Amino acid sequence: MLLRFVSRVLLVCLAVLLPVGCSSTTTSGTGTATVKLSQLPAEARRTVALIDKGGPFPYAKDGVVFGNYEKLLPQQKRGYYHEYTVRTPGSRDRGARRIVTGQDAEIYYTDDHYKSFRTVLR
Repeated sequence: MLLRFVSRVLLVCLAVLLPVGCSSTTTSGTGTATVKLSQLPAEARRTVALIDKGGPFPYAKDGVVFGNYEKLLPQQKRGYYHEYTVRTPGSRDRGARRIVTGQDAEIYYTDDHYKSFRTVLR
């Protein structure tokens, strides 16, 4: 009887802990989750490619200073970060998706209009 109880408890613990250990999301040194560039939506990969080439950019606000008012990215002086629109198919406006770059070549992706960020790994 005791053996059955212990095995059930271990099974429940394993079921709870296993998904945590198998998560594909990791965190960066900044505490943000990370995502590989190859795992981003195709539109985001195209935006990164345009950034790498220096443009031209399809939206007038692409390249403007990102203020980091949400304070979710590491604190830097104003002008350190710049934002770029990631096209959202079917959206009538710029949508919620953005790439934010830093002066030290870091790249962040948000698909919820700055509520959360993931560090993009190349």
